[in-house]
Amino acid sequence: MKLTDFSVLTFDCYGTLIDWESGIHAALRPLLERGGLKFGRDEVLAEFARHESAQEHETPGMIYSALLTAVHRRLAKAWGVAVDDSAHVRFGASVPDWPAFPDSLESLAYLKRFYKLVILSNVDRESFRGSNKRLGVEFDAVYTAQDIGSYKPDLRNFHYMLDHLGQRGIAKRDILHTAQSLFHDHAPARTVGLATAWIDRRHAQDGWGATMPPPAGTSWDFRFDSLAAFVQAHRETPRS
Repeated sequence: MKLTDFSVLTFDCYGTLIDWESGIHAALRPLLERGGLKFGRDEVLAEFARHESAQEHETPGMIYSALLTAVHRRLAKAWGVAVDDSAHVRFGASVPDWPAFPDSLESLAYLKRFYKLVILSNVDRESFRGSNKRLGVEFDAVYTAQDIGSYKPDLRNFHYMLDHLGQRGIAKRDILHTAQSLFHDHAPARTVGLATAWIDRRHAQDGWGATMPPPAGTSWDFRFDSLAAFVQAHRETPRS
């Protein structure tokens, strides 16, 4: 199996292209400061992951900006910090402020020359539009949790994407699902029979950051420390 065997890259966005952990932590700083809390970054991200995953399970039809608002409210309660509703709403609207990884824009521009690029994301359309401005590329298709009515790792999201790409004449064998999260992406993608590339953005860190731990035995076909490393491997792959 080679990177050049595929014609479509389906991307997770947040954690893979957008540095959501930095964005989340920065957007939670006012809450932490209001409470005088001294939690470490990874402790904050792990608590976010727990509440985000629970909220997605409880309210799969809630759009992501509203879901983040609810998560902020849950965190404030869990940490015993009193804030008004406007603080919760500001966190819910923070997605467009989350930065892109330094290699995302240049890497996507390169990959666009060789692949169709598709987004499958646990986000709402309006939030993604803000992030897309940071990525500098026009995606060939964008499928969001808002469109589907559920959140990854629900298999519905992957079946929805495969069905819609199939209507465009794109077969499963043409697709390489490219993502950071083993929990949200690789485990379900492998279940539906997709090849995957792990962009291991946390390779130099312990733990799972802003995602829940993946199921035991989760696998992948390719692994890279960054999207730039993926691009370099593609450059070095012989064309047959």
